[in-house]
Amino acid sequence: MTTVVARGTETPAGVEALPEITDPGSLAPKDARALSKMFFDKLTVLEEGTPEYQYARNTLIEMNMSLVRYAAGRFRSRGDQMEDIVQVGMIGLIKAIDRFELSREVEFATFAVPYIVGEIKRFFRDTSWAVHVPRRLQEARVELAKATEELGTRLGRSPKVSELAALMDLSEDEVIEAQLASNGYNSTSLDGAINSGGDDDTALADFIGAEDPGMELVENFQSLAPLIHQLDDRERRILHLRFVEELTQAQIGEDLGVSQMQVSRLLTRILVRLRTGMLTPH
Repeated sequence: MTTVVARGTETPAGVEALPEITDPGSLAPKDARALSKMFFDKLTVLEEGTPEYQYARNTLIEMNMSLVRYAAGRFRSRGDQMEDIVQVGMIGLIKAIDRFELSREVEFATFAVPYIVGEIKRFFRDTSWAVHVPRRLQEARVELAKATEELGTRLGRSPKVSELAALMDLSEDEVIEAQLASNGYNSTSLDGAINSGGDDDTALADFIGAEDPGMELVENFQSLAPLIHQLDDRERRILHLRFVEELTQAQIGEDLGVSQMQVSRLLTRILVRLRTGMLTPH
């Protein structure tokens, strides 16, 4: 059972002394919520940097550590050391405590958990591999970095693969494989600027080919040509006048000596025939 006693320290005039909690981390969630409100209320009147302020802030951190353990548990399947995840989550908890205000009229737990989870996700974003590689290569990457630094300092130049292989007790092929795997640790944005050797930086995307929309048109033309060849002279002329010379249906009717309505019907029938032919598997 948690012991709560009056704290025997001086406080500003008119400010009630905070209770001293012997084991804040063992408080039940209900008790932690009630006491947290009291401590947050006192933080608003205590002078930052004083022993009383530090006591209130540190006690709030200890009382709410269960929130960090709760949030960290959601990432248990990631395989990282839980101790590291909890430590990162503590940073989020401290940020939440420093930014929380009772006037928000929201429970501190509701306010703090997004801060804690956000800090943990940021940790994974900054330390996780951009692409999946086997664990043996992840471990080899770490050893490779150490060996490269050691040899680079000793030799005064970048070490050769053979020299790295000798130091790491690996084959040259294994060293090369580890070097390639290192490229999977960080990803690079296609919009990221790279030095192309000129005066201006160029984006990586500028060196990557794009799909040419004209290729689809070529395929369509190849499929459409034999279908158009099957039309009679009058039907091909209607298509030419409408889509090459871009005449209106009324102008085409004048050219052919028929009404605009007849041109509309003929044009619709031709297009349906062509569309059906394009969609029919050959």
